[in-house]
Amino acid sequence: MAFPAGRELGWLVVLLTAIVGNSAIADEESAEGDLAAYDALVKPDDREHWSYLPVKKPPVPKVTRADWVRNPIDAFILAKLEKQGWKPAAPAKRRELLRRVYLDVIGLPPSPAEQQQFLDDASPLAFERVVDELLKRKGYGERWARHWLDVVRYAETNGYERDAIKPSVWRYRDYVIDAFNNDKPYNRFVLEQLAGDELTDASSETVIATGFYRLGPWDDEPADPQQDRSDQLDDLIRTTSEVFLGMTLGCARCHNHKFDSLSMHDYYRMSAIFDGLQRPQNGRTELDWPAGSSQQVAALAKRDRDIAAAQAKIKQLQSAFRVKFLTDGNSSLPPEALLAIRTEPGKRTAAQNTLAGQHTAALEKEIQAALPEVTRKQIAALEQNITQLRKTTPDLPRGYFMTEPSPKVAASHLLLRGRASNPGPQVQPGLPTVLEAVQPQFPQSTNRTTQRRLTLAGWVARSENPLTARVIVNRIWQRHFGLGLVRTPNDFGVLGDPPTHPELLDWLANWFVHDANWSLKRLHRLILTSNTFRMSKQWNAEYGEADPTNQFCWRFPYTRLEVEAIRDSMLAVSGKLNRKMYGPSTYLYVPKEALDGHSDPGKIWKPFNETEASRRTVYAFIKRSMVVPMLEVLDLCDSTRSSERRNVTSVPTQALTLFNGDFVNRQAKHLASRLQREAADKPNQQIERAWTLALCRPPRADELRIMQQFLTNETQAVRDEAKKRNENLSETDARQRALVQMCRVIFNLNEFVYPN
Repeated sequence: MAFPAGRELGWLVVLLTAIVGNSAIADEESAEGDLAAYDALVKPDDREHWSYLPVKKPPVPKVTRADWVRNPIDAFILAKLEKQGWKPAAPAKRRELLRRVYLDVIGLPPSPAEQQQFLDDASPLAFERVVDELLKRKGYGERWARHWLDVVRYAETNGYERDAIKPSVWRYRDYVIDAFNNDKPYNRFVLEQLAGDELTDASSETVIATGFYRLGPWDDEPADPQQDRSDQLDDLIRTTSEVFLGMTLGCARCHNHKFDSLSMHDYYRMSAIFDGLQRPQNGRTELDWPAGSSQQVAALAKRDRDIAAAQAKIKQLQSAFRVKFLTDGNSSLPPEALLAIRTEPGKRTAAQNTLAGQHTAALEKEIQAALPEVTRKQIAALEQNITQLRKTTPDLPRGYFMTEPSPKVAASHLLLRGRASNPGPQVQPGLPTVLEAVQPQFPQSTNRTTQRRLTLAGWVARSENPLTARVIVNRIWQRHFGLGLVRTPNDFGVLGDPPTHPELLDWLANWFVHDANWSLKRLHRLILTSNTFRMSKQWNAEYGEADPTNQFCWRFPYTRLEVEAIRDSMLAVSGKLNRKMYGPSTYLYVPKEALDGHSDPGKIWKPFNETEASRRTVYAFIKRSMVVPMLEVLDLCDSTRSSERRNVTSVPTQALTLFNGDFVNRQAKHLASRLQREAADKPNQQIERAWTLALCRPPRADELRIMQQFLTNETQAVRDEAKKRNENLSETDARQRALVQMCRVIFNLNEFVYPN
């Protein structure tokens, strides 16, 4: 176990305390089988942990440099800096700030026209206007939905040996994009994902939201089905507690949590909440399902029955007349043809098969022409009825979610040592004792569901919950600044890091709930318009030595873009970005060599279509056993469980991918063609245009000189290479190939992937 630097001794004390049993919560031996004893292990002092205490609204601190404070965020940050005798970094340059906020909010760089518009706006509110505009764009939802999909372990296949596709799961992704773009209040966002089907105003949208539960890996052929069911519930418990509450409740599956005040009883109480959920499936095949309220689903089922009855009546009328038509000998077809058609297909001779194939269509045409008028009218009325039924009760979108087939659930048990084969005492649904000393009364089941998840969702989403707002505010802060105020976003417990700015975290959480009404866009705006966000990344050796991880926020952090923003930016700069939104995912390019290792490469990956694959990366198909190499190399998150943050690695394959990967080479060619169109055949203008498109600034004099020389040298190298191959190469083509190489260089500049 690796401990954070500077906290080794404190953590070691906690670890040894748990190991030797001085902590009451670690002593499950005396509690095993006795539920009351489990609850008694939680002491009043355990409830004093910082994250379990009610969220307060601390006063905004007074600071010496009051002129630096744009909003309360700055006051809290500056107060801590002034206590150290430090100063915040100078403000970022306008172009740098513009590129930063574009990439942060929508994941794309500003166009040259957008850059110029901002530079021409001398108003002191120019930046605020940019922020407001970006938060209105559809690209905001596409960018920030991907952050959420990391946290909820989103992928489109099940993993394990067969790694089958999760049908219609992309609708959950689209739901998240819409939720962010529409600024759905976060408490409602929570309710819909945890209990969208149990809400009184349930709809297709809210039912699709519950796909959250079904996103994790799933073994479609488990060796031990009973234990597998327990493992599925464990995935729900772990993910729900980490994502929404920052609690590692999953650590209490086999024994009481060794560090936090969470018992096995707490774990299996939560398990009982989810016990009614089932996966719609047909044997090993996963099924999607009509997504709608119970009333909508019932209406659809009735419609389908009515349609089936009408179709059966049509078939009956047609069959009855067909028999009469043939019996009366009204057909003009040869008798041997009629005999062949009337003979069952399995009993026909080869000659009869030929005759039936030749004459069946003609016979059906004769029968239709001979239909009595009364029969025609009856069929027409039935067909019109079918059309009207489809119109008044349209098909529901199919979603990928779990269902509660029955409001009655078998008894839930605490599993001793976490083994499904070793059930202990029966448990009732409930909440963690450390947060709720008096358990809420779970409602009686309705005629549809158990209503247990609705009770859980209401508790998680209530304004008094000490964890919910703190956790999401911390996640948003982390996505803006690279690290959260709590640097362990999924763990607000004892082993998690304490907040670097506890008063700021509580102020933001309180403001988010009571002033912003759970609006994520308002939270973004508050952060983005602060001077804290506007700082430059300027290094200070003294501060850096004392605070190398920038806990005091004395400068804006130097962070690499995620792979989605890198790839989308290349598409935007090259002019090839496909803005199509929503719908089934697109299959990105995968090298043949990567597919050859599979037994059936044609089956696991669809053919590459460049136009479709040029959509934003949030729409990329994510297969657990076959991650697109570019995405994997550039640190796409592990989708087997909730990912609280992306790893940022530095390995040789990243340089190879960015400099010589198929995608980058294609975009370099597209960018070169764009430069030819927009800057003609003038090297200086091409260089300036490329810098403006990719880096949001003109090149410096030394950069311009270096790239001019690069183009000259590269053009000559292209000529020489063509001469060796006896290739008849025009001067225009030689310069174009050199320009492609320059575009590859631009895509590989640190400034392109490290925008801050």
